[in-house]
Amino acid sequence: MVRKMSRLKLLALINVLLVIVLLTSLVPSPATVKTVKAQGLPEACGKTTGTIADLAAQIKADPSKAPKIGFLFVGPVDDFGYNYAANQGRLCLEAVYPGSTVFAENVPENAEAERVMEKMIKDGATIIFPTSYGHYDPALRVAKKYPNVTFFHMGGPGTSENLGTFFGEIWQMVYVSGVAAGKMTKTNKLGYIVAFPIPQTLLNVNAFELGAKSVNPDVTTTVVFTGNWCDPAKLAEASNSLVDQGIDVLTMHQDCPKPVIEVADRRGVYVVGYHADGSSVSPKAWITGSMWVWGPTMITLVDGAINGTYKPSVLRYGPKEGIVDLAPFGTDVPKEVQDLVLKTKEDVIAGTIFPFQGPIKNQAGEIVVEDGVKPDTATLEVMDYLVEGVVGTIPQ
Repeated sequence: MVRKMSRLKLLALINVLLVIVLLTSLVPSPATVKTVKAQGLPEACGKTTGTIADLAAQIKADPSKAPKIGFLFVGPVDDFGYNYAANQGRLCLEAVYPGSTVFAENVPENAEAERVMEKMIKDGATIIFPTSYGHYDPALRVAKKYPNVTFFHMGGPGTSENLGTFFGEIWQMVYVSGVAAGKMTKTNKLGYIVAFPIPQTLLNVNAFELGAKSVNPDVTTTVVFTGNWCDPAKLAEASNSLVDQGIDVLTMHQDCPKPVIEVADRRGVYVVGYHADGSSVSPKAWITGSMWVWGPTMITLVDGAINGTYKPSVLRYGPKEGIVDLAPFGTDVPKEVQDLVLKTKEDVIAGTIFPFQGPIKNQAGEIVVEDGVKPDTATLEVMDYLVEGVVGTIPQ
């Protein structure tokens, strides 16, 4: 009996050892280096090949240097807009550095942002992405308190010893999507729902109207300012009001475009998106849109921070680098329109089309860009007028 029990114990012990060996073989070695191939970048990293995307594809993520990265979003990440696009960048980072990111939604642009960042740092975050423009000043204050933490702010105007900023020039793709709107409208009336009359939004409104007018001289763009980055009720109200005026293509510069897309779907008009691909909300109403592709840039910035090669700077990229792109077309966009729009996109990226090359007139018919002049980025980023063809006034 004793011998039988011993044999049973021995067999049980052998089985346990076999299970342990099997499980150990399934766990990757801590020294394993994961190489992200170009064709292996996840969908959240975007599909446009370019300098930044190619560089990101070459980065090798070493698990022994796995970072903890905190993200702040000013709104919800399911808004199909600004926060959604920024979160796609976070998901891209997650694919390269699994389990590395934490995030907070609906973070106000005040002292609450400081509290959220400090909590992330105390929980181990060594890299912080404050993604809203209004998070810039809180990030500067927190960065000063934590010199060993690296901050990458989206859109800020400057730097500190451990805070850099990055952003993209999206107005080129807004111009291209304006071309699509100009070809799809039947009433020659477009509508633009804007949050605030800051230079970036005025730049986008003007680019959109210039793009539409380049293929449809009779087109106008009516602009409405809501005074809020994301108020679904106001967006729905503004959208319905514009449709009631005979406008059959809506677009927006809002953090949360989804309510505008939904109104377009219900009212049987078209919509051009902003920030992200919102075609899934209404494939039939959707034409195309301008969208951010943050992932590859975030990968390269994080890699630089981990390896000590990043120096705080102000980075500005455009469609040539792949940080912005044109969203997919909706189901109702004819092939000939798609072909024209894609050719325009190529020409804008190549520089053979420069949307703001003079002469450009404002609403009063005054020349604001002289004949043949191509304004530089600094000039465009302080734009304070609306171009000829835009209906509406700038709030004072």
